[in-house]
Amino acid sequence: MEKEMLSEKAPSISNGETKERIEVELHELSEGSLIESKYMGTNADRHDMNVLGRRQVLRRNFQLVSMVGFAAVLIATWELLFANLIFSLTDGGTAGIFWGFTVTVIASIFIYLSIGEMASMSPTAGGQYHWVSEFSPESCQKYLSYITGWVLATGWQGSVVGLSFAAGTIDFRNDQTYNPQPWHGTLLVIAVVAFAIVFNTSMAKQLPIVEIIILVVHIVGLFAIVITLLVMAPEKNSGRVALLEFYNGGNWKTTGLATMIGLLTPLGSMLGFDCAVHMAEEIRDASDTLPKSIFWGVVLNIVLGYLAVFTLCFTITDPSAILDTPTKYPFIQLFYNITKSLAGTDILAAIIIITLVCAVISEIATASRQIWAFARDRGLPFSPFLSRVNPNFPIPLNAVIVSFLCGVVISLINLGSSVALNAIVSLTLSALLASYILSIGCILSKRLRGEPLPVARWSLGRAGMAINIVALVFLIPFFIFCFFPTATPVQPETMNWNIVMFGGIFTFATAYYVVRGRKVYIPPVRIVKRDA
Repeated sequence: MEKEMLSEKAPSISNGETKERIEVELHELSEGSLIESKYMGTNADRHDMNVLGRRQVLRRNFQLVSMVGFAAVLIATWELLFANLIFSLTDGGTAGIFWGFTVTVIASIFIYLSIGEMASMSPTAGGQYHWVSEFSPESCQKYLSYITGWVLATGWQGSVVGLSFAAGTIDFRNDQTYNPQPWHGTLLVIAVVAFAIVFNTSMAKQLPIVEIIILVVHIVGLFAIVITLLVMAPEKNSGRVALLEFYNGGNWKTTGLATMIGLLTPLGSMLGFDCAVHMAEEIRDASDTLPKSIFWGVVLNIVLGYLAVFTLCFTITDPSAILDTPTKYPFIQLFYNITKSLAGTDILAAIIIITLVCAVISEIATASRQIWAFARDRGLPFSPFLSRVNPNFPIPLNAVIVSFLCGVVISLINLGSSVALNAIVSLTLSALLASYILSIGCILSKRLRGEPLPVARWSLGRAGMAINIVALVFLIPFFIFCFFPTATPVQPETMNWNIVMFGGIFTFATAYYVVRGRKVYIPPVRIVKRDA
């Protein structure tokens, strides 16, 4: 009788998929739900979950301010502008940093307006792969959704290691006799990921409060650095030098090409606000709060980002001098050149390290929810294990543990080759860009086909099509340039292996889809009930 009822709930599922869907729903029912009523969300949340064919198994304890903190801290805009200064300064100089960030800001507005509208239509932890399934043409929705899910899952797992590696391996080099070894960096990465795991497990219920506290550190920390640099800088660039003089340290044929390649640093500093989407099923009144949190997170990081950009542009008077630094981190050399103090340099650098470590807390949460959601639809190997949620401990604990193990295993690659590790980490940029292109492209195609869109409390209205088109106009060139190396001539150590990693994941996911995925994967559109 129970199976009959479940079959009636999903009449759109084909015969080949009905058994799989029933097994999924029976599994979820067998787990039960002991979520306290105050964490079940609003009536709108219950309606959305019913429409999306999901059951509430996670606590909805995030609200607007905590979610803004979650997103703004994870993206770490100003921190990454400092930490990755070597790339943007080499290809573009101070003018390249300013105009690159300005282009990124304009692009981000259109991209995240599009993401926000889709999040309001379907506020689910699946995010982009769900939207691709729901908005793409029926003939290709299952495959495109599956590929998007794989790209997202691997991209976010790589992001955990990338941010942990950035936070754990910044070298102060105050002791000139210290010779850092690969295993030092690996142990520090593991320590950072382990630190983040504590907050995602034993302190999971307090995570929203933790995110608000970290948000304060994120804001105050920047002001501490900016004020110090601007007040103590012995000399500053003129407006013309700071904003109009470009630098081609990568020896590209033209300064324009160098600046386009250097654009990847400011782009990376604003990429990933879909992190909030993957927490959708833990946000109260998600269809309204989620797009607002993305919007205000973007606005906040734009403001903080410009503070960092103007500070860098006006205080870096000689790009080549700070690029040629024994620390390998130009921002550390900049701190020392201005403060003339090792202690002062350490304090300023420590602020960036602390905020980056805190950002990994949000990274783990995002990465684990993404693979949990995809496994819930049988998109990954060992999906029943990854998708299981203990009703007495309502977080996707298995997915959190797997995210930790992935971080540990990937960091071990550094023992053999830092080039191989960087190749894996570089996948994050192309993976997120690809998922944005696919999801925004699919909703645009639905608009072009004249098909009705789901109701959204955060709607772009008649401007939606134009905003989607502009977003894609920016995203496609970004995607192409993310595969370029940072300098010429290209050596194996300086090669951008992103294209190899992205192609490898795409090929593996396609092969797995043909062999097994197409038989077991349940595309989200099959259980969506828009007439509910």
